[in-house]
Amino acid sequence: MALNKIKVLVVDDAIVVRRIVTDTLATDSEIEVIGTAANGKIAQTKFDNLKPDAVTMDIEMPEMDGIQALKEIRKRNKKVPIIMFSTLTQRGAKATLDALSFGASDYVTKPANVGSVSKAMDQVKNELIPKIKALCGRSTPKLSPSLSSKFAKGGLGAGGSAVKTAAINKGKIDILTIGVSTGGPNALAELLPSIPANLPVPVVLVQHMPPFFTKLLADRLNEKCKLTVKEGEPGKKLEPGTIWIAPGNFHMVLSKNGTAVTINTNQAPLENSCRPAVDVLFRSVCEIYKARTLGVILTGMGQDGLIGCEHIKKVGGQIVVQDEETSVVWGMPGFVAKSGMAEKVLPLKEIAREIVERVKVGRYAWMPN
Repeated sequence: MALNKIKVLVVDDAIVVRRIVTDTLATDSEIEVIGTAANGKIAQTKFDNLKPDAVTMDIEMPEMDGIQALKEIRKRNKKVPIIMFSTLTQRGAKATLDALSFGASDYVTKPANVGSVSKAMDQVKNELIPKIKALCGRSTPKLSPSLSSKFAKGGLGAGGSAVKTAAINKGKIDILTIGVSTGGPNALAELLPSIPANLPVPVVLVQHMPPFFTKLLADRLNEKCKLTVKEGEPGKKLEPGTIWIAPGNFHMVLSKNGTAVTINTNQAPLENSCRPAVDVLFRSVCEIYKARTLGVILTGMGQDGLIGCEHIKKVGGQIVVQDEETSVVWGMPGFVAKSGMAEKVLPLKEIAREIVERVKVGRYAWMPN
């Protein structure tokens, strides 16, 4: 039986952008644009009357901006996906992170060159359509036959619909590495402040975000966390007490110089359509820390982190992933869970405690505070 189309309300004060978004969404057989609005006030009325399955929301609009409209819609509907249109600027990054904290589901960057309609449509098609489908539950993690066979042959569990957990490794952990995407800023804002100030291992993470966004995210998390949170910088030494976030548009990797481990960044090709990519970071972590690696995969679209987790498993490290119920999109953690590589599949609120318990192993004198 054919699924009903995803009904979308497009909100933007620019006629050209409304047309580009509407025309692009119309090319997908699973999506129907049921209305448009030029500002937040009109959007509220149309939202109540049309009852869309998803909303795309511009941030800067007259009469009522996108953030105020988001707040008003969230008062009466907590769950409908709302995707913000953001500009690739420091101001746009701040507004977007504000919107995510007020309940926006995700964001896409606004087409920079609306003079080229075809380029703008391609950008909307590649960025917006997959997010609408993922947030509306139309894309679920399913390993390809080749990957499914690969994991089954490796003894890590077949990639069927059931979640299988790997045997629990009880070895010592010397680094925590995290991968996250859609829903990540709010997930990190819940997880990272729960990690104790004296965590005896360094933390490195990839959150899929463009330039400006990652620095601002690090600054905001730093205000909430017991640990110091910074955007990754080349040459910085990895030590306990600091969480390093990969900078937007750069892969972050680790290098060993004598006994010191330092951060490096590069602009090598995208992996999984991402830069920074989780797989890139996880591979470099494994090369240095081997079985002493703890990998955590949180909410996110796609399967970035799956191959990185395979590397962690090959060197004997440990893997924990977020469960489906508490994930905004169960793509990244879902792929790892269904591969059978995760030792634990947990609600977000239980992951900090799990990290602490695993880091305690081999550190009998350490007490978290």
